[in-house]
Amino acid sequence: MTRPPRDDAPATVPGGPAPALYECAIAHARTEPVRHAFRHRTSMWLVDLDDLPVLPRALRTLARFDPRDHFAGKAPSIRAGLDRFLSAHGVYLDGGRVLMLAHPRVLGHVFNPLTVYWCHAPDGEVRCVVAEVHNTYGERHCYLLRPDARGRALVPKEFYVSPFFPVDGDYRMRLPEPGERLRLTIRLIRPGARPFTASVRGVRRPATTSAVLRAAVRHPWPTVAVSLGIRLHGIRLYLRGVPVHPRPHHRTQEGLR
Repeated sequence: MTRPPRDDAPATVPGGPAPALYECAIAHARTEPVRHAFRHRTSMWLVDLDDLPVLPRALRTLARFDPRDHFAGKAPSIRAGLDRFLSAHGVYLDGGRVLMLAHPRVLGHVFNPLTVYWCHAPDGEVRCVVAEVHNTYGERHCYLLRPDARGRALVPKEFYVSPFFPVDGDYRMRLPEPGERLRLTIRLIRPGARPFTASVRGVRRPATTSAVLRAAVRHPWPTVAVSLGIRLHGIRLYLRGVPVHPRPHHRTQEGLR
């Protein structure tokens, strides 16, 4: 664990980038069966799973990274949960570094529609990427990706996220490892159409105590805001007459039990 970051001084992570905050704009755009789009601003953390930041005691309710919020929720650490999932799929990092982009637990609440893990080999090369998806029904699913040099991967859709789309088609994901800028894109591709696109764009900031306080002022209780926003836009689509697809039974994946 890292020591609490000093005010206006970035917390360092041995062998890699410091924990960082990204001031983000998240956008969703639908083209079928109706056109609908929304955009909201939030903040997300990029952290090293082997050296998670710890805020000063008085501020810890503003950002906490809890193993129960990821993978099966039963491992002693998020890293242990990831390693268990990867080993169930024949992937071993041999101690390589893992960077996670996520919302932390804030004021006791967390909701991460998308958590991304960049998994490195000991030599620093990205061995794989894991996209962990949560829906508003309390279910989770992980996509194990082997992206190309530009962070692009194509994977079949296997998880019910929106009630307005069935579980079919493919996701074309572009998830390059963040630097000074964060640029992630996920497109749903169905036969003859690209009905949905989600994007995350952000600017990196050092994860200082003062930066955490500023983010809390700009985006109070961001995890609740994200969860409520998704539900409110779902209500709007329903009132516009968009048909709802029944939620199928979701089979728990190996490594998430």
